[in-house]
Amino acid sequence: MNIHEHQAKAVLKEFGVAVPRGFPAFSPDEAYKAAKELKDTKVWVVKSQIHAGGRGKGRFEGLGPDAKGGVRVVKSPEEVKANADEMLGRVLVTHQTGPKGKQVNRLYIEEGADIRRELYLSLLVDRVTSRVSVVASTEGGMDIEDVAHNTPEKIHTFTIDPATGVFPTHGRALAKALNLTGDLAKQGAKLLSQLYAAFNAKDMDMLEINPLIVTGDDRLIVLDAKVSFDGNALFRHPDIVALRDVTEEDEKEIEASKFDLSYIALDGEIGCMVNGAGLAMATLDIIKLYGAEPANFLDVGGGASKEKVTAAFKIITSDPNVKGILVNIFGGIMRCDIIAEGVIAAVKEVGLKVPLVVRLEGTNVDLGKKIINESGLNVIAADDLADAAAKIVKAVKG
Repeated sequence: MNIHEHQAKAVLKEFGVAVPRGFPAFSPDEAYKAAKELKDTKVWVVKSQIHAGGRGKGRFEGLGPDAKGGVRVVKSPEEVKANADEMLGRVLVTHQTGPKGKQVNRLYIEEGADIRRELYLSLLVDRVTSRVSVVASTEGGMDIEDVAHNTPEKIHTFTIDPATGVFPTHGRALAKALNLTGDLAKQGAKLLSQLYAAFNAKDMDMLEINPLIVTGDDRLIVLDAKVSFDGNALFRHPDIVALRDVTEEDEKEIEASKFDLSYIALDGEIGCMVNGAGLAMATLDIIKLYGAEPANFLDVGGGASKEKVTAAFKIITSDPNVKGILVNIFGGIMRCDIIAEGVIAAVKEVGLKVPLVVRLEGTNVDLGKKIINESGLNVIAADDLADAAAKIVKAVKG
């Protein structure tokens, strides 16, 4: 689960992290009011709040090529209001949103900062070492992927053992990576402890600060923050769940979450319903191997009910890009007859306007095939995964 920048900063502030003052705004009038509240600054920053990076370099649809991006520095509350009026309700396109972009429904009005240096700092789960990995670079404010590609020597990483937490050696490693000395090095060590505490306490799986700035009066300030949380741990954090912005999510993914389905929308034309994440990934791969693109990742899980399978099928068919559907089930805990009954129930309810290929194997496979064969549905049966992929691609591409 992702949250907005202003929400991420509020969470970090609970742990003592230094962030600039600011207020969210959902209308030009609220933006103006927020700017007036920040009366001790000479410049204001108007920030689009969407779940994507590259906002400053993004472009708004409907505005000319010379228009400002999604992050703007202005010099009066009146300019804040004027820019808010121009930005709210428009679609912002960045390198992370794709060509469709995202509509800006809220802004963050923040006090300006005296930036002397821009740094990069992130914490994430390192699944290889089962530790929290710290990534630091002096090249803040840039796309870290470009830094990694062009100047990898400028990226430094180290891990923190969960059994010990942050040690002074970690603070010194961070200071060395970011070229911090004296009091700034002490601030860096303190900041690392605060961030690590927030990361663990809130079950984050990624915390990115870009940029972390050094101000003209030698303070470390978190100027931007991007946070995502482990969805499996959200039951422990109702305060974080309350921050969810469903307008930033795919409607089909929202519907899938209601039935505890693992669903991710993709850009292809073949809808997939599979049980098991590994088999689902293999299904996506073999569809691409046979010359087509998957429209989704959908894992119904090992113990899905007829109702759950019906809901999954409805979600797939609700995607207008889907030109064919592949059901690929290897029954272990998941019985093939349950899948068959769910598919039939869904087809009878929503209809079937695209080719459907079904491959069943495992527990109650004969019963599952019998149910489908006697249903009267126009279903293409497949013997194995390769056969299923070949048949659905042929059916879609003619």
